[in-house]
Amino acid sequence: MSASTTIAASGQSIASPTTDAYGREFWEWLWRTSGIQSVGLFVIAYGVYSYQPLIAAALSGLAILNLMWFAAAIRATLADAGQDGWGAAATAASAAFGGMFLLLISMHAAVAYSIAGSGNQTLVTGLNGVAWASVVLTSFPRAMLIMAGTFGLWRAQYISNAQFAAGVAAVILVLAGGTTWTSGGFWAPDGAYSRFISPAIGFVWIAVVSRVLLSRSAARVGW
Repeated sequence: MSASTTIAASGQSIASPTTDAYGREFWEWLWRTSGIQSVGLFVIAYGVYSYQPLIAAALSGLAILNLMWFAAAIRATLADAGQDGWGAAATAASAAFGGMFLLLISMHAAVAYSIAGSGNQTLVTGLNGVAWASVVLTSFPRAMLIMAGTFGLWRAQYISNAQFAAGVAAVILVLAGGTTWTSGGFWAPDGAYSRFISPAIGFVWIAVVSRVLLSRSAARVGW
């Protein structure tokens, strides 16, 4: 008598990892929707930052974790299609962006937690300047993530030529955010382009790619 038969005969049951509530299908769906989760957390964090900066820091950290899982889902999908080089580039880009953004969050949290209360306005102003410069520099890994995902999905024939062209345009527009160094106004590090337009382009791209990933969902052994 086999082990599985013995267990069944004794009235016990073990859920299959591919069919139970928290099996491969569940994790596959969770990782492939992590991009949408990341966008939601970023938006909420931005909304509460002005009056609850430490809560915003925690939410931003969770958003970064979800973004990295999103990049992992892209890599898994591209690896299945024989485009693992682009998938590796997406992983590297998300790691670079995550590291830079966590440093940015740390500076904001430090200012909110103790530095602002010290009365050292010169230090606070300096840290804010470094933070906004970091926002500008994150344009490069963000553009790399969009490029890797767009080119990889197009090479895998998972997106149309029109979607590919839109993805290339998104890469160019996000890269342009790395040039926002004027002293004030729309094109300043804390101007409207860096604060709203460039992130919005990335959020739209994540939403589109998430839909593509979900349409290609399959229960992989790797999860």
